[in-house]
Amino acid sequence: MTHDALLEVKNLKKYFPIKKGLFSKTIGYVKAVDGVSFSIRRGETLGLVGESGCGKTTTGRSLLRLIEPTEGQIFFEGRDITNLEKEGMRKIRKDIQIIFQDPYSSLNPRITVGSMLSEAMFQHKIAPKKEIQARVGYLLDRVGMSPKHATRYPHEFSGGQRQRIGIARALSVEPKFIVCDEPVSALDVSIQAQIINLLQDLQEEFNLTYLFIAHDLSVVEHISNRVAVMYLGHIAEISKSSELYEAPKHPYTQALLSAVPVPDPDHEPDRILLEGDVPSPSNPPPGCTFHPRCPVAEAQCKITVPQLKAIPGDHQVSCLLVDDEGNGPDIRKREAQVA
Repeated sequence: MTHDALLEVKNLKKYFPIKKGLFSKTIGYVKAVDGVSFSIRRGETLGLVGESGCGKTTTGRSLLRLIEPTEGQIFFEGRDITNLEKEGMRKIRKDIQIIFQDPYSSLNPRITVGSMLSEAMFQHKIAPKKEIQARVGYLLDRVGMSPKHATRYPHEFSGGQRQRIGIARALSVEPKFIVCDEPVSALDVSIQAQIINLLQDLQEEFNLTYLFIAHDLSVVEHISNRVAVMYLGHIAEISKSSELYEAPKHPYTQALLSAVPVPDPDHEPDRILLEGDVPSPSNPPPGCTFHPRCPVAEAQCKITVPQLKAIPGDHQVSCLLVDDEGNGPDIRKREAQVA
């Protein structure tokens, strides 16, 4: 395990069985996550991006074992938590938390906000009973709410306020690592910026480490130190945020970044439109899973499965056409020449 890594994932897989018939016979598997490896350094934010259905959320929930991995290893602070028993995981859950995409369905509608926050603190013995109420007020104030809101129920709040409550709940047990599962995608754009800024302030104040899952590349660029790009259950590329956005190496990353809106009315974007649909994760293509849609794919790409390899600049890429020095095809230039 890397010496500065808080969390490390090795060859993580999650297959969901496809069942059919009267006796629910397994006839195949949906390979939602298929051999993912990465590490997250203490105090950093790793952005995880990709199209819908690429396995981002499944990866995040597998790390917390909200769904059980099929294969692979998950190390937290050097400890293998992949097969921990229920009691062992209960103790670890104090340190690893999640902020869900839908702030309404993730909150219990039958209990007040104050009860929700205090219950977690009581269960994990975060503070003496007489101090819990004051801590609830402090947490609500810290996420931009009023301590008076502790007596209200989730349905009495707006979407942005509910997400702030979700953040307070995650913070209530003093975690070290938080999976942010598309925490702003259900919110208005103006509220998104407030929540992103809040998450950054809290990270600095409480020394938090984030896995930030999103499909909005501009949001990910703003908050992430490094970015991992997923495609069909695999990691295509991992790099420092600035380097990935300036010089993407994988053809899929190049295509994704070409679709990011630019706030300039005079700018004419060079969009790269990938042909075909995303293959089904229940029947992925052989070789590189991106080859059916890749405009520069070669014969070897249809046979050989590329491995994530290191190239200069704290950069990793999973493409057979990129050499050890990071040289490879740039489909953005190719598309411009064709045009």
